[in-house]
Amino acid sequence: MIIAAGAMSLIMLAVRLARRPRNRLIPSTGLADEARALKRNQRVRDAVYLVRGETGMSHRAAARFVRKL
Repeated sequence: MIIAAGAMSLIMLAVRLARRPRNRLIPSTGLADEARALKRNQRVRDAVYLVRGETGMSHRAAARFVRKL
């Protein structure tokens, strides 16, 4: 019983670690320039998705970042 509980704990820890974004949380200047260009061309949704994909930000945080560009 104790071994099974320990194994489950390790599995849960591995799943949590696997979900964490491996990308940087602070957008680079190149990313900001790309997002700014997309926003300028009326492609705000694409800019948000670009920022989310590169940084692992939530949708709300990425939208806020793009809005401030």
